[in-house]
Amino acid sequence: MYSLKLTKPDGRQLILYSQRPIDEALQAPAPLGDTIKPNPHLRWHPLRGEWVTYAAYRQGRTFMPPPEYNPLAVTTDPANPTELPAGDYDIAVFDNRFPSLSPSAHDAPESIVETLPATGKCEVVVFTQNPNTSLAALPLSHIDLLFQVWAQRTQALGADPDIKYVLPFENKGVEVGVTLHHPHGQIYAYPFIPPVPARMQAQEQLHYAEHQQPLLQSLIERELASGERILYRGEHAIAWLPAWARYPYEVWIAPIRATAYLHDLTPEARADLARALKTVLLKYDGLWQRPFPYLMAWFQAPTDGKPHPEAHLHAEFYPPYRTSDRLKFLAGTELAAGMFASDALPEDKAKELQAVPVNLD
Repeated sequence: MYSLKLTKPDGRQLILYSQRPIDEALQAPAPLGDTIKPNPHLRWHPLRGEWVTYAAYRQGRTFMPPPEYNPLAVTTDPANPTELPAGDYDIAVFDNRFPSLSPSAHDAPESIVETLPATGKCEVVVFTQNPNTSLAALPLSHIDLLFQVWAQRTQALGADPDIKYVLPFENKGVEVGVTLHHPHGQIYAYPFIPPVPARMQAQEQLHYAEHQQPLLQSLIERELASGERILYRGEHAIAWLPAWARYPYEVWIAPIRATAYLHDLTPEARADLARALKTVLLKYDGLWQRPFPYLMAWFQAPTDGKPHPEAHLHAEFYPPYRTSDRLKFLAGTELAAGMFASDALPEDKAKELQAVPVNLD
């Protein structure tokens, strides 16, 4: 992997990544307009026992622009720069212009509840220069590079003692709130462990204390023994619909043996995860016969400097679903009570996806 770190005219960081050497003469552009001085803050939710972040300036972020105003495309007109320079590279990572978390956050406003500056980091990961493709269509070598980028950013962001959790994710499709169609994801680096990873970690720690084995690894062994819900089985990686899925087409991807962080993956495991990821994405699109909407999130151990033998790196896909057209949107029991109600069995949906042929080449 080759990389080149640049600084934008507005002070934000841009890092270019490639499978080939990168021209060091490239310059980092930035869209025209007022320089955003982000100052998000947190407010404590006393009944849920969790933080909520506020960043009202995000109302002004780019929303569904026409192709000629795509801020994630490479700059073709120097008078109207985008976020990316023209040049030979594969993937780009830059500081979000409209972040929900910012290392420069300060002086949180007073309220009747506790408030804090929303420190942390939000980065945009542009998967490819091609605005008309998707993660599913990228070559395996490119997806492998993306895993290396996620790993490098996890390690770099997690080295900050104020960062406690790093979450790479992708929203795909207007059904899950995407505002830019160019293939991209984000990385959030939190100053605390967010509620969902914290709950998972608590269960993992309980299981490890009792069995001296990571919980997810134990569950994967059971899934492998069953074989009923598996979409991909490689030497190092697995993709499957978990028996406990909350969404009808919910898929998980993981290394078969527990690995705490993306940067702990061996090259062999990373390559196998790339095959698992591409398999799942191609099956989604093949089943849907058009681009399939989803949220993909990669969960790993906290970056708190402590050992985490209980942690097991994995991705979870949350596709929306509704009975009429197979897309589900959260409703009363899910949003209000936090209890999911599924009207489809994971075993049945696994059969649908298993029947979709894929070509990884």
